[in-house]
Amino acid sequence: MRLFVRPSRTALRRSYQGLVLLSVLALAPMTWAWLASSGHRVVAGTDGWLARVPGSQAALVLGAGLYGGRPSPMLADRLDVAAELYHTGKVRALLLSGDNSRADYDEPTAMRDHLRAKGVPDAVMVLDYAGFDTWDSCVRAREVFGAERVTVVTQRFHLPRAVTLCRTAGLDAFGVGDDSSRRWAATTYQYAARELAATAKGFADALLLRSDPVFPGPRETSLTTILARSPHPGTPGP
Repeated sequence: MRLFVRPSRTALRRSYQGLVLLSVLALAPMTWAWLASSGHRVVAGTDGWLARVPGSQAALVLGAGLYGGRPSPMLADRLDVAAELYHTGKVRALLLSGDNSRADYDEPTAMRDHLRAKGVPDAVMVLDYAGFDTWDSCVRAREVFGAERVTVVTQRFHLPRAVTLCRTAGLDAFGVGDDSSRRWAATTYQYAARELAATAKGFADALLLRSDPVFPGPRETSLTTILARSPHPGTPGP
């Protein structure tokens, strides 16, 4: 009795073609994110990085977890970059977008408190409590807070997806990324590995589904009020 039937050459060829197609489809969102953000991102701390950052209305700082009610190390680094952008006059306001889906977890408030300690005044900070993922943060920055031109601040591995999603949401977005691999290599590589799935989800939300944020409104005027009274980009903050 024959227990094994050797597949035909045609079947093997079709299986190979199917695997190639699946690989291409899996990598398509990553390719989209990298190409769409090319020329619109820079890594903080590299030579001349600050000079390459254009002036914008606001730094859009994306949440990245809390430890004991305080910003995680990666989030703290994002906030430090945002503080530098403000103090050097690259941005006029800071839009802090994070998760406050339950009473005992409040990323935006923790982000504000960290920036206070860095000398950023409350008067230039806006808190978005419904930034549950990158797409939501980008869409809400445009549609809820009325932003038009932002500098997205995140980690280097997240930068292509964040910039691309914000640009797809209608923002004139540039991105600055912290290279967390210098201090937290293992954690960075773990998060970076998740980018394949996260970028696929972002691709679907932004291009295929045009998903609404979990909380799409109402419209807020806090950011536009700050911009109306603040100096233009290039003028250092107080």
